[in-house]
Amino acid sequence: MSQTNNYTLKNVLLETGFEYDQKEVIRTKTDLFSVEIENNTIKAVTPNNPHAKAIDAKKRLMLPAFKDMHIHIDKTLFGLPWKAVSQTRRTVKDMIAYEQKIIPELLKTSTERAEKLIAFTQSYGTHYARTHFNVDPTSGLKSLEHLELALKNKKDSFQAELVAFPQHGVYYTNTAPLMKDVAQLKSVDFIGGLDPFSIDGSIEKQMDFIVQLALDNHKGIDIHLHETGESGIKTIEFLINKALENPELRGKTFVSHAFALGHLSSAETEKIAERLAAAQVGIASSIPFKNTIMPIPTLMKHGVNVLIGNDNVQDHWGTFGSGNMLQKAKLAAELYGYGTEYNLSRMLKLATQNITPLDDKGNMQWPKAGAAANIVLVDASCSAEAVSRMAPVHSLIHEGNLIFQK
Repeated sequence: MSQTNNYTLKNVLLETGFEYDQKEVIRTKTDLFSVEIENNTIKAVTPNNPHAKAIDAKKRLMLPAFKDMHIHIDKTLFGLPWKAVSQTRRTVKDMIAYEQKIIPELLKTSTERAEKLIAFTQSYGTHYARTHFNVDPTSGLKSLEHLELALKNKKDSFQAELVAFPQHGVYYTNTAPLMKDVAQLKSVDFIGGLDPFSIDGSIEKQMDFIVQLALDNHKGIDIHLHETGESGIKTIEFLINKALENPELRGKTFVSHAFALGHLSSAETEKIAERLAAAQVGIASSIPFKNTIMPIPTLMKHGVNVLIGNDNVQDHWGTFGSGNMLQKAKLAAELYGYGTEYNLSRMLKLATQNITPLDDKGNMQWPKAGAAANIVLVDASCSAEAVSRMAPVHSLIHEGNLIFQK
């Protein structure tokens, strides 16, 4: 079902505040409302009129639509027969060699598979993604071209920001000229990178290139950093220093995975979290990752912008991504012991990119008139239950377009 006209939703369940027992939040208060949609925005939130001629939300909970902030839509195997990963490919360089073999064949149907993966994530309430796309001598710019076609075909129901990702290294393969070309494109939002020390043999050489490319073309930065130990921390510190030196990079620089942060002492973690926050350098994670438990609570405590994504839903790198951002929020809550009504409600921000119906003090802050009409209706009594039980999504609205209603 797709509807783009102006319309009203009735019998919408919205959160209105917290109920306390002394200082503990014991329940989330809710009430029924009518929500008027006009063009791509929320026009008004009014007392419920159950007798109005309107789309019936059936007392389902309205939440902000979800955002997957780290995914690879361009090279998914989704839609092809099931295939688990192989233990014979143990290193990133092993994976690069494998990609060089399979990419020409994958590109033949990559647009179709990208659209299938987008539709799959939409079924779980995702309307927006930060997707990385390969830039390498094997792909050329074909991965981008095919991804852009898929996004064009989904433009009324899905939106994405794009990261130019040198998956095969900047210098390990001859990718630097391609990165210079792609950085000039308006459709590209971020310049990516990959394990500068282990892949290209130098932190400074790759990072200097990426940072300068971002500065010259007014882009953000989002690098993949799997390296642990000294090289991983040095790379993170390098980006922190560059963001401090260049204000235009603050709030636009991210480290994806950043596994090195999961191997520090508590004191070291606190220190680097403070520096990340001061430089406004964010961390993107696919929670969890093998046996690495990332210090997400410490990062959030210091105000670091933490992004969450599925990473690999089904591809040759991994198959554990479910496509469900509520599952990611639930996993975080389980990993870090966030089981109370209040803490579960706060974990919703990992699925929505920091938007929650109630602020930390329980004041209503969403939805409000003038806000973008990016909405899901879920079968839950409150945000805490939605996270804990991975509530089924019954409706998705993107920019006012009613994409589906079950």
